[in-house]
Amino acid sequence: MESVILQIAARHMRPLLVILSLVVLYRGHNEPGGGFIGGLMLGTAYILYAMAFGVAKTQSRFVFSPLNLTALGLLIAVISGLPALIAGAPFMTGGWVTLFADTVMELKLGTPLIFDVGVYLTVAGMLMLVMFSIMEE
Repeated sequence: MESVILQIAARHMRPLLVILSLVVLYRGHNEPGGGFIGGLMLGTAYILYAMAFGVAKTQSRFVFSPLNLTALGLLIAVISGLPALIAGAPFMTGGWVTLFADTVMELKLGTPLIFDVGVYLTVAGMLMLVMFSIMEE
């Protein structure tokens, strides 16, 4: 049974939730949030969309399947620890680079953000994988 109200809400909420999940992902360095909460928000956006339009239509919008997204996230999380090993520090030691230094838009990026991106993709992929499997039953 299709709900027009749910479809309209899902169509408008999905982009908002995706953008908000990216904000939470980036904000997680200094404030509450990060990869796990952002990944939950991203997964929720696509689960809401799947509830409104069906799993097949939702999965047709993906470049990666949820399983591949999970594997990519795990790979990114592991790779985030390699720069420290190359520099001779213990695995997963954080390293940072400052972009746009001495400007209003100073931006600090580091290996913890890369790790958070891996967690973000892993959590979103696993959440979608489990929920899409349940929804297809």
